[in-house]
Amino acid sequence: MLGESVGSPVPTFAQRAMNSRFVAGVYERVWRPLAFYVASGVTTGAEQRRACHDLQPTGAAKLLDIACGPGNLTNRLAQELAGDGVAVGLDISEPMLNRAVLDNSGPHTCYVRADARALPFDDETFDAVCCFGALYLMPEPLRVAAEMVRVLAPGGRIAILTSCKSDVAPVRLVTTPAAGAVGLTMFDEHTFADLFATAGLVEVAQDIQRVMQYVTATKPVRLDPDC
Repeated sequence: MLGESVGSPVPTFAQRAMNSRFVAGVYERVWRPLAFYVASGVTTGAEQRRACHDLQPTGAAKLLDIACGPGNLTNRLAQELAGDGVAVGLDISEPMLNRAVLDNSGPHTCYVRADARALPFDDETFDAVCCFGALYLMPEPLRVAAEMVRVLAPGGRIAILTSCKSDVAPVRLVTTPAAGAVGLTMFDEHTFADLFATAGLVEVAQDIQRVMQYVTATKPVRLDPDC
């Protein structure tokens, strides 16, 4: 479902790594748990529990997990669903999706290969949309965030976990150039909170954890003009 290319710069080191079969095999088992705990102080288990609490995946809900990687979070969210509920994991990396299908398939999971800058879904399709630990890897991350808002249904919840420039000058002086060297973007703390608020989302909340930020918001339900 990649569709017509929207154009990409030369892949960075980090982007090439995400398309590696080796990285796909060890990412959720070794690299991600260690790297994210160092960066945020939050364990993988705590991150997944928080996602389930904030995204509220229940019953026949439809969820979208952008840059799902090998599908660990997608499958965890799917375990909360029933009936026609489905958790869609979307990624552009074939090795990651192959691993997701092998390790994290189930009756309420579905995996799609697509470019997150042009999501292949209609407006207001999903009851919840998330992107954990990937926006800083992507070309045009703000465009991806706007696409997330577009496909979110009224009353739906959105959550992202991404990088955040440190307020501590020595840490910022080290992390920002290091991240840039491998192709990671360090975002300002206001970037996504402001983007969601400007897009009309409400209940915008942010939690900054070391050099990571966790941002959630809700798309308001439109009032019936006849009421």
